[in-house]
Amino acid sequence: MSGGTDRAGQSEVTALQAALAAEHATVYGYGVVGGLVGARHRAEARAAYDAHRARRDALVRAVRDLGGTPVAASAGYALPFPVQDGTAAVRLAARLEERVAGVYSDLVRATAGARRADAAGALREAAVRAVRWSGESVAFPGLTERSGEHTGAAGATPTATAAADR
Repeated sequence: MSGGTDRAGQSEVTALQAALAAEHATVYGYGVVGGLVGARHRAEARAAYDAHRARRDALVRAVRDLGGTPVAASAGYALPFPVQDGTAAVRLAARLEERVAGVYSDLVRATAGARRADAAGALREAAVRAVRWSGESVAFPGLTERSGEHTGAAGATPTATAAADR
């Protein structure tokens, strides 16, 4: 970051970096989803993958605009549970959306103006996709999901492989 970034600016960059890391993990996760989900969900998975790639790219630009160096994607991420079939892939898609919504919730709190509006839009989109994938909704997307667990970057832990957490 540049030397002139104040504390509020640092907080914003930190939140943007967390959202970027979450998007990296989510894009990776949708690669797994797309490889296993059935034909019925393939278009939805592709649309979500494209949406998250676009959000990721916008976050890279936002971090750079504030003088930061965007966090890079990891070579691989550990998945939150074994994903070996289409049913598990659908569950993974819902989990990815729930967790990225939590990170966007943090970004909403850390930003103002147009960035806050964009973060709120991303939170809303993730919450809608989570409901589509899971068939269930929560009162406060991005908050309830995180109350009982530490999620980090969309809940995925960077690793050298995509092995499932044990």
